[in-house]
Amino acid sequence: MRRTRTVRGRLAGVLAGLVLAATALVAVAAPAQAASLTQVSSFGSNPGNLAMYAYRPDNLPSGAPAVVLLHGCAQNATGYFTNSGWRKYADQWKFALIVPEQRSANNSSACFNWFETGDTARGQGEALSIKQMVDHARANYGTAANRVYVSGLSGGGAMSATMLATYPDVFAGGSVIAGIPYRCATSMLNAFSCMSPGVDKTPAQWGDLVRSAYSGYSGPRPKVAVWHGAADYTVAVANATESRDQWTNVLGVAQTPTSTAQLPSGTSLEVYGNDVVRVYRVSGMGHGTPVDPGTGADQCGTAAAYFLDTICSTYRDALFFGLDGGVTPTPTPTASPSPTASPTPTPTASPTPTGAPTCITASNYAHVTAGRAYHSAGYAYANGSNQRMGLYNTFYTSTLRQTAANHWVIGC
Repeated sequence: MRRTRTVRGRLAGVLAGLVLAATALVAVAAPAQAASLTQVSSFGSNPGNLAMYAYRPDNLPSGAPAVVLLHGCAQNATGYFTNSGWRKYADQWKFALIVPEQRSANNSSACFNWFETGDTARGQGEALSIKQMVDHARANYGTAANRVYVSGLSGGGAMSATMLATYPDVFAGGSVIAGIPYRCATSMLNAFSCMSPGVDKTPAQWGDLVRSAYSGYSGPRPKVAVWHGAADYTVAVANATESRDQWTNVLGVAQTPTSTAQLPSGTSLEVYGNDVVRVYRVSGMGHGTPVDPGTGADQCGTAAAYFLDTICSTYRDALFFGLDGGVTPTPTPTASPSPTASPTPTPTASPTPTGAPTCITASNYAHVTAGRAYHSAGYAYANGSNQRMGLYNTFYTSTLRQTAANHWVIGC
């Protein structure tokens, strides 16, 4: 029997806040049909000691896609299935849902253990249990081997990144909602700093963590969507940018978007490469899964604790994964050109000042306050050169050198 990890109660105080009693607060009647979310009692060796639930729509065809849904802390399979809106599109477009559930014996607050190396490595722990659920669905429901996707919220979002990293040969795509890059944390000791203020690594460093999850793998990599509320104070917004850096590097595309668009509810969309990475930032939204209750084609879900009434992320992800068979057009957003490297106008450089260069060492917060730098999406950037200095807070310190009027570079 796996040991009870009481130390994880500390993580629960922050991460468990993300979905406390979400299921108990809202009761939603199921449609009048035979299909229902059903627990699967046996699906493999289950080294992670997880529970498996599955939903098979009526008349599910052979070779249908499958989507794995990973709940957040203090949530369960039924609550996430009920409120996220995935059932609507599973019924409409005929694909199966696989919904793992954490057990209190593994984590007292029902968080997937995204910060434990034994649960986030290929062939081990919770990651292997989830993969075995996919294998069970393929063997018993006839789902397609090449059309498996994963989506999760917060701790489940971090675990979604884990599945994409450890099993790129299983998953064709995934969605990380208010989550954290793969292997940001390797124990409870650094899990909190990953959540807030976040950890700053280069794209190559993040990419190397994914590549090392399945050493020697040279096959295709899954496409990835990243969702984050711009007012998320539980999992810092900086994690969206770090996740972008991780997956664009893994997929071999630049960290500059090829296009951007404005969507409903103040949602901005950044598209990277040939639409292999997407980043959605929802203005004013806190910590949760974006839903949009209603009967419209692009509306879904139930507003509840940590299911936030903004935009139906499930609809966007289902189209991104191609679950509609490519026949449903996405509502046309207002497109805009790709942004320049700097979110603020770049001043015109003037001749370099004579005499010794001006060098100042201070926190990134102090640099921004003094006008030597600006901040965007949780990071500080040097004025003029637009070099990224790290996270915008009082804990990160940088040395800036002035090379021209209002033009600063890192280092001295």
